[in-house]
Amino acid sequence: MRRLGVALWVSLGLLTGMAFAQSAAEPHNLVQLSANGTLEAQQDFLTLNLGTSRDGSDAAAVQTQLRQALDHALSELKKTAQPGAMDVRSGSFSMRPRYGNDGRITGWSGSAEIVLEGSDFARIAAAAGRAPGMVVVGLGFGLSRQARAQLEAQAQTLAINAFKARAGEIAHGFGFSDYSLREVNVGLAEQPLGPMPRPMMMAAKSMVADAPLPMESGKSLVVVTVSGTIQLK
Repeated sequence: MRRLGVALWVSLGLLTGMAFAQSAAEPHNLVQLSANGTLEAQQDFLTLNLGTSRDGSDAAAVQTQLRQALDHALSELKKTAQPGAMDVRSGSFSMRPRYGNDGRITGWSGSAEIVLEGSDFARIAAAAGRAPGMVVVGLGFGLSRQARAQLEAQAQTLAINAFKARAGEIAHGFGFSDYSLREVNVGLAEQPLGPMPRPMMMAAKSMVADAPLPMESGKSLVVVTVSGTIQLK
């Protein structure tokens, strides 16, 4: 009985010591916070989609007609292409069956697109107006890769500085002299200002050199968010 009592006391003592060590090691005085860095910039990049469609009873024939239309338009558009100012590439290509009342395939419809993108809006609009057999099916504005990278770096610096300033204010507000960073996350996003551009369908022949497609870019917000956990000390 005496030995059992000693063993029990030792076990309880060990458990109490382990619980004390665990509680002492647990983090305390933790605060979660976030801060944003936001910059506004004029959109300097245009993406314009040109499209064409064909219908027929034979899928192979429709596909051949689309390929020929694309080849013709691409050859014309590449004459005025310039890297960065106006790049030309193929877009989507699709074939869809048409069904009759009896559920059988009666024909085929196909569509194909060409994408013009770059920083020279006037060049892109003029080229689109000369694209043979193509119509404008959509356009959108945004930031170029270079502009986005520059703004992201600046917005990130703003967000980090704002996070550090807020962390210091919180530490001092609770009566602590300093803080340490335990965890941090950085996220970024580009948000257009104003309504999003709507898909459009317009005859390309209406966009001639003396009456180009009217277009005006808007602005975008580049937002970098820094969030994390600090420990007051």
